[in-house]
Amino acid sequence: MSEKVLMEVGQKFPLTIKRLGINGEGVGFYKRNVVFVKGALPGEEVTVKVSKVQRNFAEAEILKIRKPSKDRQEPLCAIYDECGGCQLQHLSYTGQLKEKRDMVVQALEKYVKPLAETVEVRSTLGMDNPWHYRNKSSFQVRKEGKRVYAGLFTEGTNKLLNINDCAVQHPLTSKITVATRKILQKLNITIYDGKTLDGLVRTIVVRTGIKTGETQVCLVTTRKDLPHKQELIERMLKIDPSIVSITQNINREKTSLIFGDETIVLHGKETIHEELGELAFDLSSRAFFQLNPEQTVHLYDEIKKAANLTGKEKVVDAYCGVGTIGLWLAPHAKEVRGMDVVPESVDDAKKNARNHGFKHARYYTGTAEEWLAKWRKEGFIPDVITVDPPRTGLAPSFIKTVMKIQPKRFVYTSCNPSTFAKDLQELTKIYKVEYIQPVDMFPQTARVEIVAKLTLKNNRDLL
Repeated sequence: MSEKVLMEVGQKFPLTIKRLGINGEGVGFYKRNVVFVKGALPGEEVTVKVSKVQRNFAEAEILKIRKPSKDRQEPLCAIYDECGGCQLQHLSYTGQLKEKRDMVVQALEKYVKPLAETVEVRSTLGMDNPWHYRNKSSFQVRKEGKRVYAGLFTEGTNKLLNINDCAVQHPLTSKITVATRKILQKLNITIYDGKTLDGLVRTIVVRTGIKTGETQVCLVTTRKDLPHKQELIERMLKIDPSIVSITQNINREKTSLIFGDETIVLHGKETIHEELGELAFDLSSRAFFQLNPEQTVHLYDEIKKAANLTGKEKVVDAYCGVGTIGLWLAPHAKEVRGMDVVPESVDDAKKNARNHGFKHARYYTGTAEEWLAKWRKEGFIPDVITVDPPRTGLAPSFIKTVMKIQPKRFVYTSCNPSTFAKDLQELTKIYKVEYIQPVDMFPQTARVEIVAKLTLKNNRDLL
């Protein structure tokens, strides 16, 4: 076997790209070194220049594409290379769906190799129109000279990239954000300075109801006092008739978090109304809600298929958030219990269950493992557990609890193939993975969602 040869920054060489990495970069191998190349696609032959060398890998930039992929295309967005918000606009949508499935397979090969060779990984469920799907934008506001800008920070820098139109945002959110920043400039309202921490307006947050057409605008500010308030509101209301709520959120802290704790209604309603399938929700400025409602319906339908409910099952919705998954399953379940560590989310889940008339859906504050252990002592054993954890995956203590109570079906929804595959190392000791269904919740990005159906192995299998 040939020796691994150390590379140097500035070194140039030809490279064949084998696959995509989890951040959407091309991955190739040079003299047994893993090389990540931003913007390169599987099957391409490129000439690269090394930009960074680490112990286990190197990063390189493309100097020349000698043989392009048949799936390479011109990005729709004019600022695609600078922004970094999307990673795959240069790859055809058919190609994106194929590579996202492959990311799931790669994760299985890394952490549960025997499973990777036997489990059914289905084709990625995509969108008919993979553009302008995001219902919410949160654009930072800064000032250069007399001009007010709103946008995102260029990848890896403190430079704000002004965005007038975003290819993945709902057009209404872009229109309202641009008009609002122009009003702030016209009224000479002070803008937050990230270095000196002076100034008033930090962020413009716009969310529009895809189904209802209602829009909410929230200005995040460093203090409560808002000069020219009445004129500001009157001008904002003229931007678009869909605006039914204008709020102000106070965030005094030096933090990357968008929102502070206090929100004031400046005009109209405190919430906007939105629908998800047959469910309806009232969303406040800070409320979590899926960013791609159209695709969320497909995701939740896949969870419902995997749960395979008959109306007799006791279901636990762990990591329940505001209760959307549990409520999606509630019409087909005997009982639903959900839990979350965020008290506000649990309050919203209870309210949502009440609003929909689901008396058999109950929600609790605390960790899933605490409640499952308590309920087990009381004789409550769920037939189905559904989980949708953060990117870090399931807590080991939760997995240990699941292994003890052994529900018949376990539906795992994940936004991170790597932590999902790691968790399977333990879960597959008692569960069989029936299939994995990738779902494209965020077209043009490298992110992929997964719904996996796990069924309890019979006693003979566990021996």
